[in-house]
Amino acid sequence: MGERDRTDDHVARWAPIVSDLDPDIEGAVTRMVFFVKHIRQVREEFLAASGLQPHEFDTLHALAGRHGTAAPSQLAADLAMPPNSVTGRLDALERRGFVRRSPSATDRRRVVVELTPAGRSAWRDAMDGLGVEEHRLLGALDPGERRTLSDLLRRVMLRAEEETDRPGGPDS
Repeated sequence: MGERDRTDDHVARWAPIVSDLDPDIEGAVTRMVFFVKHIRQVREEFLAASGLQPHEFDTLHALAGRHGTAAPSQLAADLAMPPNSVTGRLDALERRGFVRRSPSATDRRRVVVELTPAGRSAWRDAMDGLGVEEHRLLGALDPGERRTLSDLLRRVMLRAEEETDRPGGPDS
């Protein structure tokens, strides 16, 4: 079997207690939970060290994902937040010099949010730092294995996104 991780110990502890425990399902789910917790912890530590709050990074990331320019309503949709909450975030980011708001060229009643060079730099520095840990962890796999992992997780997520068949879903 090779090296053991803490999930192997977890599965070994629970297998005699839960008679129908599928060790592969329990192992996969537990490893994914631990992986996400690890990435979140590293993200929080890195952002704190870089002087960005997680919500600031998330907002800069959403704006960068729209090529550095977006309407506040687009950012609100991307962040799954009410528009008035995005306004507060943009106010703080504008004070830090990370974004600038200006009237739309096509509709003066609308506002356009732009990522400033300082905002792009702060976002890029955070992205680069977070990417180092992601590459370190997934570097345990060769490129073909990474592709396979991504493809397998896509299949799992497609199943998770099927709301009609799950207990408690709309058709229950």
